[in-house]
Amino acid sequence: MAICTQSCSLFCFVSIQTVLIFSLSAPGTNGFLFPQHYTMQYWAGRIEQEIDRVVRLVSGVQQIKGIYNEKRNQFEIKKNSPKELVEKVALDIEKLLAKKRKALERLARAAEVFQRANAWKDNIKENEIEYYDAKADSEYADEFDGEEGAQMKSTSQQLQLTFVDDPNFKNQVNYSSTAVQIPTDIYKGSAVILNELNWTAALEEVFIQNRNEDPSLLWQVFGSATGVTRYYPATPWKPPNKIDLYDVRRRPWYIQGASSPKDMVIIVDVSGSVSGLTLRLMKTSVKQMLDTLSDDDYVNVGKFSETAEQVSCFDHLVQANVHNKKMFKRDVENMMAKGTTDYKTGLEFAFNQLLNKSSAPRANCNKIIMMFTDGGEDRVQDVFEKYNWPNKTVRVFTFSVGQHNYDVTPLQWMACANKGYYYEIPSMGAIRINTQEYLDVLGRPMVLAGKKAKKVQWTNVYQDNLGLGLVVTGTMPVFNLTMEGNMQNQLLLGVMGVDIPLNEIKKLTPQYNLGANGYMYAVDPNGYVLLHPNLRPKIINFGELVTLDLLDAELEDENKQQIRRDMIDGKPGEKRIRTLIKSIDERYIDESVRTYTWAPVNGTDYSLGLVLPPYSFHYIRANLSDQILQVQLQNNFNKDFESLLPSSFESEGHVFIAPREYCKDLQLSDNNTEFLDNFIALMEKVTPDSKQCDNFLLHNLILDTGIIRQLVDRVWKNWDLSTYGLLAVFAATDGGITRVFPHKAAEDWDENPEPFNTSYYRRSLDNPGYIFRAPYRDQNSDLLDPVNDTIGILVSTAVDININGKVLKPAVVGVKLDLESWVEKFKILASNQTDNRQGSRKCGPGGACEMDCEVNSDDLLCVLIDDGGFLVMSNQKSHWTQVGMFFSEVDSSLMNTLFNKSFYKRKESYDYQSVCTPTPNSNTGAARRGVFVPTIADFLNLAWWTSATAWSLFQQLLYGLAYNSWLSIDDVTADDMDSREVSCITKQTQFYYGNRTVAYNQMIDCVNCSRLFSAQRLSNTNLLFVVADKMMCSSCETVKLSQSETGSEGPHLCEQLDSPRYRRGPPTCFDYSVLENSADCGRGFSFKPSLGVLMSLQVLLLCLTAGPQLLPTPFCL
Repeated sequence: MAICTQSCSLFCFVSIQTVLIFSLSAPGTNGFLFPQHYTMQYWAGRIEQEIDRVVRLVSGVQQIKGIYNEKRNQFEIKKNSPKELVEKVALDIEKLLAKKRKALERLARAAEVFQRANAWKDNIKENEIEYYDAKADSEYADEFDGEEGAQMKSTSQQLQLTFVDDPNFKNQVNYSSTAVQIPTDIYKGSAVILNELNWTAALEEVFIQNRNEDPSLLWQVFGSATGVTRYYPATPWKPPNKIDLYDVRRRPWYIQGASSPKDMVIIVDVSGSVSGLTLRLMKTSVKQMLDTLSDDDYVNVGKFSETAEQVSCFDHLVQANVHNKKMFKRDVENMMAKGTTDYKTGLEFAFNQLLNKSSAPRANCNKIIMMFTDGGEDRVQDVFEKYNWPNKTVRVFTFSVGQHNYDVTPLQWMACANKGYYYEIPSMGAIRINTQEYLDVLGRPMVLAGKKAKKVQWTNVYQDNLGLGLVVTGTMPVFNLTMEGNMQNQLLLGVMGVDIPLNEIKKLTPQYNLGANGYMYAVDPNGYVLLHPNLRPKIINFGELVTLDLLDAELEDENKQQIRRDMIDGKPGEKRIRTLIKSIDERYIDESVRTYTWAPVNGTDYSLGLVLPPYSFHYIRANLSDQILQVQLQNNFNKDFESLLPSSFESEGHVFIAPREYCKDLQLSDNNTEFLDNFIALMEKVTPDSKQCDNFLLHNLILDTGIIRQLVDRVWKNWDLSTYGLLAVFAATDGGITRVFPHKAAEDWDENPEPFNTSYYRRSLDNPGYIFRAPYRDQNSDLLDPVNDTIGILVSTAVDININGKVLKPAVVGVKLDLESWVEKFKILASNQTDNRQGSRKCGPGGACEMDCEVNSDDLLCVLIDDGGFLVMSNQKSHWTQVGMFFSEVDSSLMNTLFNKSFYKRKESYDYQSVCTPTPNSNTGAARRGVFVPTIADFLNLAWWTSATAWSLFQQLLYGLAYNSWLSIDDVTADDMDSREVSCITKQTQFYYGNRTVAYNQMIDCVNCSRLFSAQRLSNTNLLFVVADKMMCSSCETVKLSQSETGSEGPHLCEQLDSPRYRRGPPTCFDYSVLENSADCGRGFSFKPSLGVLMSLQVLLLCLTAGPQLLPTPFCL
């Protein structure tokens, strides 16, 4: 009884609610009712039938299947075996990297031999060294005049080179010589640099030998610990910015190869004594220090005075990735100076960070404390005794910052007593060199480990500075093998590197036989992708690594998290999952099935994966020969090939061919008409079986050309498109052919000629039925003019064929609707009229009639919205200018209701590859950066002179004059001076159908009014048919949903600390050697200021502040 009662109650509640909703649509002043549910179903059915009838009839979607069957003898069905494909490509990549490894090992051995055999020369002269200075012939050198420009070009006059274009390098090169790049802030005439140039010259022969054995080798580079870069082949230097601050020691590949991973805590003295320029020096130094860390390192930054705390929200060490370092830099900039210095507080904070037993991931290798301060008297020996002695597992590096007269002996002692190093940073110019030289200290255990440390490492992806684009670099450290008395030298000579462009690795992967939605990808131990179709950084020549996580390259879910973890751990596997897919235009989300297959690349830390949709397990391979099909232009009988000629476009429709590398001699072009001309010209000279051509690509292109030509002749030419309200009919194929009919419709065709790179093609393959897409518009777009603009709605559907039980989707066909014509048809179909406008109104017993979308357009809103929430069609003429907009821009309250009732779900994600305009620096005055310029009123104000600002400025003036370094200019931030765009994060929002509900009726209830609406999914399409009262209630207005991409800080980094993404660090660590000699720990140097200058300045200050009333005038004269 209880069950029955509940069931009846629920039924009665639903029934009463439904009755109430529709009883509210009682006849109004015009005597019209809101359409009933069965009426909506009837209208929806008519719309569905008309769409299917027209598209099926005109596009030839059924006929093309028959044409494929007729040409069955011209192609065969091949199988994609995921496991075999992954294993084969992984083996090919392994062989490729092994060849590069061999070159690296030869170079590293040779460098060590050459350096050991070369005797140091104290009195070496610059004119004794002959080398090609890469900067001398660059545009950078031309910007300098006078003595500096002459000095830069003098060396290149001793070695003049000629260059030839090489498309592999995307540059002009000279194969008989190396080039040398020396950082701008290093004096190239010093003995250290000249001796370095002397012995590295012998590397030239080894570079050339490597290239002779492996012509595919590209840049071979030796980065010296002195800052010298010698690379082969020679090419003029291309500075990344107008001010060239390139230093090989700060490049990602050098940093990775120069030391083992690091756990680093940076602590900054923010006591009151460091205000002004000293604090500015510290902030800049910390930011430069962060740039020396890679994704294998972990870091935290703290500040201390009487107390210590982290500068950011991180309460433990975090991975030194791009996003975390940006957050540190931002927060470091906000540090304020106050209080007194307490070294004990700061150092205890650092040791606790490094030595606690937290479960948070870390590098678990080198442990380092970096302390920046202006000086102090306490050695805090008790802290070191408690935390670090006797094992000294933590190295302590100390930095005396600013120009002051404090005793630096305690800072020197701290570094020397804890296997670190002491540095001085008196001015901006000293920051870059002194924040990177600690790598030499960390390299000592590696050098002393000898062959155990001679391992090739492969980097993350980054932008090559010489124009290769995205590359990975194999690195190997080069050690100093000379002896110092009875002890082995423990200095790192540098790092050897060999570049591999990602395109070279991509060539080893199958592409077109995987279909438009199949792809291969690869990840490194950090989970970052080095191969992925979504790895498309929009900015070039920036200093950051390209670190796109697999879970950011795709839409994250639990299955992908596990796949990523298995790949990082080097485990093979396969898994079929249902997952969300973001469309290539980033407007839509599809839920589709994918099979992931993965395996490790032996000999590397990389893992390779393959993703296939169900319809891509088989593909077509055309089998055409010269005897069966000749494609020479003189064969007039070959109608298939003739249909590619522009002369046939008027009758056969316009042809676009995908810009693929069909043949080696085919010149690619972004202009498809020009590319087509190049293709036709080449076909006059070669046959489809030519060895210089890719037979798979070329044969499939020719096969598809014939199939689509027959579709045109048999179907498209038989219909008057305007009769059906169509602007165009089109077809695109896996083989790379896109044909648009009639020819004039190609003028408005703005789709990518590569079908695999179009949203309509890829979405049609993943979704059944007809996929509608209106031209995209946002709130910032210019309004369309329905009178002068022809608005077309693209409708596409996949061609699925079944051959012997093997399902394929080798093509997509479709039509382009004329919006104006189809709106009229839509209104008729969603009305109580027939197509020929005959028939009676559908009225109730009391004479009241149901409203419809044609007659009652003033009171009734009728729209078609696609699965992304974009307006496709409306019975309101005022909406025509808004077709293609997100529907919330058209009717926000109705879109909110559709979202809240789960017709739509929202998916938010972040794009880490976006480009933004940099925020202008507020410091745009003419004064030197970082220097406060007081006014005359300030000078005359005694209160100003007693302020901290005045004293800080005076202190800098005092010691600046004394040490001859007043106002040293900071060049370190010049990397960004000419930057017009910067990498940034944007937040993307997409909407997609949230449930399987096909129909829904609801009342939007407001305070004083209500609004009825009814929604119905149109079967076999991606459309939602919505009918609603036009009445808008101001009290119903809600926050408008947005689909626009917006700037973002990304997900809150500190909220992610509890669940960091899995990664695996390098398997080896070299952070300790019993043979290490830490006696060289940086003793600093002693300033000897002029006593006369100091006394004169003190007298001047006294006169300015006291005035003649307190001091006799002669005293101040």
